[in-house]
Order: sequence, then C-alpha cells, then structure tokens
Amino acid sequence: MKMNFFCVSLLLIILLSSSAAEINITPIGLGWARNSINTVIFRRNSVVTHEQTQYVAYYDADSHVVLAKRNLNNQTWETKTTQYKGNTRDAHNSISIMVDGSGILHMSWDHHGHELRYCRSKEPGSLELTEKMPMTGKKENKVTYPEFYRLPNGNLLFLYRDGSSGRGDLMMNHYNYKTQTWSQRQDAFINGEDERNAYWQMCTDNNGAIHISWVWRESGDVASNHDICYAKSLDEGKTWLKSNGEQYTLPITAENAEYAARIPMSSELINTTSMSANDKSNPYIATYWRPQGSDVPQYHLVFHDGKDWNIRQITNRETPFSIKGGGTRRISISRCQIVVDSQENMDVAYMLFRDVERDNRLSVAISENAQLSGWRFEDLTDFSLGMWEPSYDTEMWKREKKLHVFIQKVGQGDGESIEDIPPQTVSILEWNIE
Repeated sequence: MKMNFFCVSLLLIILLSSSAAEINITPIGLGWARNSINTVIFRRNSVVTHEQTQYVAYYDADSHVVLAKRNLNNQTWETKTTQYKGNTRDAHNSISIMVDGSGILHMSWDHHGHELRYCRSKEPGSLELTEKMPMTGKKENKVTYPEFYRLPNGNLLFLYRDGSSGRGDLMMNHYNYKTQTWSQRQDAFINGEDERNAYWQMCTDNNGAIHISWVWRESGDVASNHDICYAKSLDEGKTWLKSNGEQYTLPITAENAEYAARIPMSSELINTTSMSANDKSNPYIATYWRPQGSDVPQYHLVFHDGKDWNIRQITNRETPFSIKGGGTRRISISRCQIVVDSQENMDVAYMLFRDVERDNRLSVAISENAQLSGWRFEDLTDFSLGMWEPSYDTEMWKREKKLHVFIQKVGQGDGESIEDIPPQTVSILEWNIE
C-alpha cells in the first residue's frame, strides 16, 4: 500500500514540476507527516551539498531517521534507514545535518531539553553512521534546537539552547575537521540571566563573517517574544561585534545587546526565522509581527545598509491571527527564509514562505530595487504544503545562487498535538533563478 501511495505521489509531482520551466521537483521517499517535525524552520540543515553530492535527512512513518544522497547530475536518490529514531510526536525534535570540509556528514536529532544526540558518518560520502557520541561533554544534558553551520575553511559550528523556553542560554561548539575534534567556543554567550532566552537565527557569508540575530522571550508563552537584536563575528565566533564594529563584552544580555528593531511583547512577533547577508556583509533579517494599530501580522525585512538599521514591510495580508501559549503552534503562515543576491551594486531579496491566503503553497516574495520595496509575489508550487515551513540548501545557495528547497505536505496541531495524515512524499524543489 505504501508503494502504491508513493507511485501516485511521484506521478503527481512529475506532472506538476513539468508545468514550470524554472522548477524541478525530485521525490525521495515517504516521510512522517502528522506534524511539521520534518519541515520546521530551525532545521540547519534539512538538505546540504558537498562538492557534487547532496544529502537529505527526514523521519519516516515509523519515526526512523532516513538519510538520502544523490549526485547533483542525477535525480535518483540512494536512501538508508538508519539505526536511530526520534519522538516524532513533538515537532521540536527535528534532524539537523551538515558536511565538513573532508566530506564527513554530521547529524544531531531528537531534542527538546534532552541529552545531546550526535553522530557522524563513518567515512566521507557514507550514509553509515557511528554510534552516538558526545561533542565536548560540557553542558550537553539539556539540548534544544541543534544547528550546524559550515565555515569557509570547512570547519563547523554547532549551536544549541541550554535550558528551557523563557530560561535558557545559547551555546556554541567548534569542530576542526582536520583533527576531527570538537571544542567549546562559547559558553552561554547570549545569556538569558535565568530570566529569559534568545531565539536566534544565524548565517555565515562568503566573506567569512558570522551574523546572528534573535528575539528575547520572557516566559514559555510565545506572546512574550519581543525586540530583534544583532551581533557579528569575524573570527569564527571567538569575539562578537555590534554593527558599528564595537566589541561586545561577553556575555551578551538584554542590557548590552544591540537592538535592530524595537518590537513590544504581544505583537505576534514570531521567533526563530532566518537571516542572510550581501556581498558587503550587511545583514538582512526576515520575520513577521503585527504592526501597531493593526490586528494582521505582516512579514517584515529588517536590514542594515552599512550605516543604519531599516525596516520594510513586505506583505499586505488581510487575515488576522494571534499566537500565544507554549509548544508548537498551528499558524496560518509559516516562518520565512530570506536570501540576498548582490547584483550590479543592488541587492535582490527573495523570501520563501507559506500563507493560507495563497492556499499554503510554497511562495516567494521578490524585491529587485535598491530600496528593497515594491515586492512582487510568485508561487513555486501549485499544490498545498499544509503546515510546511521552508528550509533550503545553504551551501548550494552560497556556491551557485540556486535554491534547493526541502518540501513535504505536513500537518500540525496546537501544543504538540498531531493530525491524522498518512505519510507524504519528501522532495527537493530546485529553483534556478535567472
């Protein structure tokens, strides 16, 4: 029965992808779809490329971690059901992967205040994983939101929250791929002072700079999110600077943080979205909140032009909603992904998102002018993705300015409840921007 369902899904995807000249969709296999665990925004990464090999990770219908790989010139995927499982009923417990400079795949999975779960491939290019292992052995007992980032030299950074919602600190480990060793780079460098926690998004740019932004949350209630802060590093996370070059005295707290945008609590400000940087290492942060005097949340772009912080409203949505409470929420729009391409002294911004007003398709907002205004909108699928949120191949974008996006139709109930949805096809959507 599973094979018949997959064949029908495969045929549907091939027919849909053939109708759009710039879009190609390659199916991989069937994945768990009763909540959004395979498609949450904080997967860093769901899909990643090293040289000519692309890797994907997801949970299958039985909650096993599945790894897949392909040559970029081939649409056929090699898949392997690994020895590892996760608690798929909690959408926080996602899988994150990255490949280091030697071709070793690193994976962390199944966390929501749990002991670190980390392993890596036994050999470069292999889908065979090692046994679970520690990284540094320091503060690895209460891990949430594991994220990998690759540095230009092939080394890795690993970020995670130590603590809980409304009361946690941001940790950073560093991996030297030549010695195959992890070390603790920062201990609670964005510090909640046992009163709040930072929900962050980070990116590395082609100049070697690291950019991080975050909102503060004062409790377990998402309604207590407020403000957007910023820091950058030019030395692989050892020291941190404000946008004007002033060095932070660590740890960064609510008192000494640089504020890119002041947004009060109860503004429907979402946490954990995305950021990018242009060729001049200027940061761009995309998220959503409700403007003052309105009951409709809108997507916004917060960016630094080299002198000052600026805010642009991207959408003119008409559907109100409110977010409050703990756990994963069922929300009518997704958190978004932003990428920026510098072209002839002008930045072109692309924001990937899902909105019930656009039938829950994979949509993109595009701004092609120097002021990053006048956004136009396109749909990259003509079918619904349910409660999906976007994640993409960061290394492919850096290298070739191509967007390879992880897609799967998924459900999501409020407060970690699940929906009665059968397994759905996991695919990679390729959009070659011209």
